[in-house]
Amino acid sequence: MNHNLTTPATGEPADGEWIGGEPSVLVFDVNETLIDFESMDPLFEKIFGDGRVMREWLGHLFMYSMTITLSGLWESYFTLGQGLLKMVGDIHGVEVTDADIEEIRQAMLTMPAHPDVEPGLSRLKDAGFRMVTLTNSPSNPHGPSPLEHAGLAHFFERQFTAETVRAYKPAPQAYHLVAQGLDVPPSTCFMVAAHVWDTVGAQSAGYTAGLITRPGNAPLPVHSLPQPNLVALDLPALATQFIQLWRS
Repeated sequence: MNHNLTTPATGEPADGEWIGGEPSVLVFDVNETLIDFESMDPLFEKIFGDGRVMREWLGHLFMYSMTITLSGLWESYFTLGQGLLKMVGDIHGVEVTDADIEEIRQAMLTMPAHPDVEPGLSRLKDAGFRMVTLTNSPSNPHGPSPLEHAGLAHFFERQFTAETVRAYKPAPQAYHLVAQGLDVPPSTCFMVAAHVWDTVGAQSAGYTAGLITRPGNAPLPVHSLPQPNLVALDLPALATQFIQLWRS
């Protein structure tokens, strides 16, 4: 069964279509989709004199995680992030100390959720949807995960990480990890993410996908590429669309 969908921002038909039937699993990205990275801006302000450097560093983290995967290499997300902090320091002529790196590492483990996330997840859970997470961040065997710190872990059946397959999203191995781990076809998985590169990767692996357009994010209007099946400004708005489609 295919559904033509609309985007709430424009009311125009969405270019994407459902690949299969009703999604049985909602797969959530964590970083920026659920967790608020901008909570670290004050740390970057303290170290670099400009909180906007956080965005520069995060963009490098996304780019170089993809680079090492495409190059057939592997390094842990935190180790890569620490090296990139030193690189960004060199770019800006700022000495990044080991103490700075440790402070940012701890902050990455304890970031808060976006304020709209818990209401949106509650609506989806109450509607009976299965929910898991898939993140590029590693697990934390020595303590609580970022989701646990943010008070969100209880919403999710399982927490998947790209470190299991040693390939970062948007590599198809990461998305197949979830489908294989849950023993469901990829076509029954629906990716929820704040980044188009993540929705494109998921759809290329056989998922359907929804984009949350958090500040700094928007659909990519290149119609030869997969377009998000749903687009919303925040998670409650996405939940409303999803429930209307599959629970009404």
